Amino acid sequence: MSPHSYTRVWLHLIWGTLNREKSLLSREARKRLSRYLYDYAAEKEIYMKINYVNPDHVHALIDLPTSYSMENIFQLLKGSSSTWVNRSDLLPGKFSWGRGYGAFSASHSNISEVAAYIANQEEHHRKKSFTEEYEQFLKAHGVAAYKPD
Repeated sequence: MSPHSYTRVWLHLIWGTLNREKSLLSREARKRLSRYLYDYAAEKEIYMKINYVNPDHVHALIDLPTSYSMENIFQLLKGSSSTWVNRSDLLPGKFSWGRGYGAFSASHSNISEVAAYIANQEEHHRKKSFTEEYEQFLKAHGVAAYKPD
């Protein structure tokens, strides 16, 4: 029997627009961007279970492949998708994602709950802003938020 390596590293990814500006992406454009992210991830052999494109940020649940670092994942997803938005003329001006990101581990036994949380973003953000949500994630995961001078 030959040795094999197996991994399952679920990550809940979050990234926002430049300056956390609400993009002008229509609901249809956000659906198209969501589909693009799925397709691009699959092309790069990154399993994306779910994503949700909000007006000012994205949530995605992926299984981190051994062939990529976390930094590579974000460079690929953010870089490619911002280029795609600009080439697709989905906005009247230039679109950019902001610097940085959040990546939070998720237990395999908790994946259904994380996926449901992501799927329920529209309802969730009727009660809480992206900034409030993100600060809550940082606190819950014991991460001190960076506060610029």
